Amino acid sequence: MAVYALGDKVPDIDPTAYVHPDATVIGGVTIGAQASIWPGAVLRGDDGEIHIGARTSIQDGSVLHCTPHLPTIVGAECVVGHMVHLEGCTIEDGALVGNGSIVLHGAVVSTGALVGSNAVVTNGMVVPPGAMALGVPAKIRPDCVNPDMIRWPMLSYVERAEQYRTGLRRID
Repeated sequence: MAVYALGDKVPDIDPTAYVHPDATVIGGVTIGAQASIWPGAVLRGDDGEIHIGARTSIQDGSVLHCTPHLPTIVGAECVVGHMVHLEGCTIEDGALVGNGSIVLHGAVVSTGALVGSNAVVTNGMVVPPGAMALGVPAKIRPDCVNPDMIRWPMLSYVERAEQYRTGLRRID
């Protein structure tokens, strides 16, 4: 894995977390217990801080960045799908951000909320608990998320990370 300090900013990765060898982690990044960071993901904490909670997956090709004034915070037991861009936002515990989505500065995806694939959650937008954010720009559909829609994928990535930790081997 490519893990870099930048000046005095040094990543803090829990020993039980899984960071794929082709992921990149730079600077002020904290990764919690049993979290997983997948191939091609870039977590670039150069201007500020990025925090990834326990049992959260940051999937293939996702890019997380921050600003000097807005950290990027992803809570515990979250699913961040493939090719997602998060910047200066908060994803609360137990939320899901679907493939190809963008969540921008000051936005909050609340506990148990879901951002649909390819949605754009604009600056300062709040996705309430249990709601879906769909479209470009995202529109809110309240009270339509079943918790299992998030829990099952979260658990599958915790299990998959352990499989990769023990069984991944390069053969070229």
